[in-house]
Amino acid sequence: MTHDNSYTTEEIAKLLKISKLTVYDLIKKGELPAYRVGRQMRVDASDLEAYKARAKGEYQPAHLAATGVHSVTTAASLTRHPGQQQSIIISGQDVSLDLLANHLEKRGKTLRPLRSYVGSINSLWAMYKGEADIVSTHLFDGDTQTYNLPYIRRMLVGHRFLVIRLLSRWAGFFVQPGNPKKLVGWEDFRKPGIRMVNREKGSGARTLIEEQFRLHGLTGKAISGYEREEGNHLAVAGTVARGEADIGVGIEKAARMVGVEFLPMVEEKYDLVLLKTEQNVELIRLITELVRSEAFQNELSSIGGYNLEESGKVIYETW
Repeated sequence: MTHDNSYTTEEIAKLLKISKLTVYDLIKKGELPAYRVGRQMRVDASDLEAYKARAKGEYQPAHLAATGVHSVTTAASLTRHPGQQQSIIISGQDVSLDLLANHLEKRGKTLRPLRSYVGSINSLWAMYKGEADIVSTHLFDGDTQTYNLPYIRRMLVGHRFLVIRLLSRWAGFFVQPGNPKKLVGWEDFRKPGIRMVNREKGSGARTLIEEQFRLHGLTGKAISGYEREEGNHLAVAGTVARGEADIGVGIEKAARMVGVEFLPMVEEKYDLVLLKTEQNVELIRLITELVRSEAFQNELSSIGGYNLEESGKVIYETW
């Protein structure tokens, strides 16, 4: 549905039959003008039609190409001019990233942060394809019992990058108040009649589930509810709260907000990844300073549920 002759990024993706990340990439490159209303990006209908006209103009039918007729609406008309805002795509789902976007917009006057709410693996894939500038990851690797680096190294092969610790937070089980099923560990997923609710593929929580299932010899499809996927921590906690599942995996903050019991299992490392390019030198400096700043950390502390002892620490850097 449009609002005042404008579209959301989701609506643009459906209209053009492309992914939402591709829409963000068009916005980032300046090919599709957009503006923010609260947490939502919108594109005016007139700007969408202008983009479509330009895209059509770039295609040259054989009879026009033969006559030497060319479109004048080329990439040159889309060049960012000095002083024009540069769109920065921040990919990930935690509320800390919304705060990061707000602080970045205040500090970097020529930067326009855009938020993409996708999981860790899809965020890294978007960065590999050049469709994201700052991505967050919380990906557990069962073989090394560590977070993030094994995945980042594999997925960003050929790229130079920097990993900065944003925060740590507890991940664990959502269970109904009083824990009537007496669920205390991963082995309890084997109990007869246990119903789980899963996260979407590509999310950090789903990766944690799959790695722990692998380590404990659990077969997901043998567990009731394994095929039911929810798109965020609150939705998982809500499913448990309504009695539609006995157990779900998520973060402590969501449990407090929804009112389910939380059983901590692992302290997740939630990191930011930026590519080390000449264009990103100033962005890396801004992000590092911002994450370490007292103002940003005080705002994160007020939310609760975060360990900020290592915030701003460079975890890994390629040279």
